[in-house]
Formats: sequence, structure tokens, C-alpha cells
Amino acid sequence: MPTIGGLLETAVYVDDMERATSFYETVLGLAPMLRGERLTAYDAGQSGVLLVFRRGTSREDIATESGTIAGHHGEGPLHLAFKIRPEELDAWRRHLATHGTPVYSEMAWPAGGVSLYFHDPDGHVVELATPGLWANY
Repeated sequence: MPTIGGLLETAVYVDDMERATSFYETVLGLAPMLRGERLTAYDAGQSGVLLVFRRGTSREDIATESGTIAGHHGEGPLHLAFKIRPEELDAWRRHLATHGTPVYSEMAWPAGGVSLYFHDPDGHVVELATPGLWANY
């Protein structure tokens, strides 16, 4: 069987692109690789990409000279998690508080990892997790 090399992209769908990009750039410090009215793509570290689509603009396939980009969409609060270093956990708590982003849940995992949960402006569940969450992390 062929193998999977890792998760490359994850997408969230937002109502207000300016509000969302401000959050992901200011609160999480992500660097945009592509910016537009329909899509902003962020470097999420270790070859991962966060795609932020303006809601309703990605449902249809898009034909290009090189091929067709498949349409997609999601509704409701989605979940995404970012890896953080254990020694930066307290710094992240302070940073989120400074930016008025309340941590609504904190989880200490049996294997030793810790997760902080908060919401982005569109209600998506964002998690910052230290190693010890999964067998492979």
C-alpha cells in the first residue's frame, strides 16, 4: 500500500476575511503565503498549510489550464490544532490573554501533553497542543 507523507492542508471557512486574517496573523503569528479576497493561505509550520476561505467562495470546482481544483465547503465550528513547545505553554496563555482571546478549556492528556482551546472570530475551535497528545506526537 502507498504511504501518507503527512497532513498538508486544512481549511476553515470564514464570514469576514479581514477579521479572520487579523486574528491568524496577530494572535497566532502565522505568515501569509497567498492572500486574496477568496483565500488566504498560511504557513502553519513543518510543511503544513492553513487555508482560510471566505465562506461560500470555494463550493464550485475551478477549471484552470493545468487542471481542475475540486470544490469544497464546511459548515459549523471546525477544529484545528497547532503544535507548540511545552516550554512556551505559559507564554501562549499570556499572549492569548493579552489579545483578548480567552482559553475556554485546558486539557492535560494522560501521556503528558497539554492542550489549550479557544475560538477564532468565526467560532472555529483552535487548539494549541504540546507533545504527548497522540502516540506520534
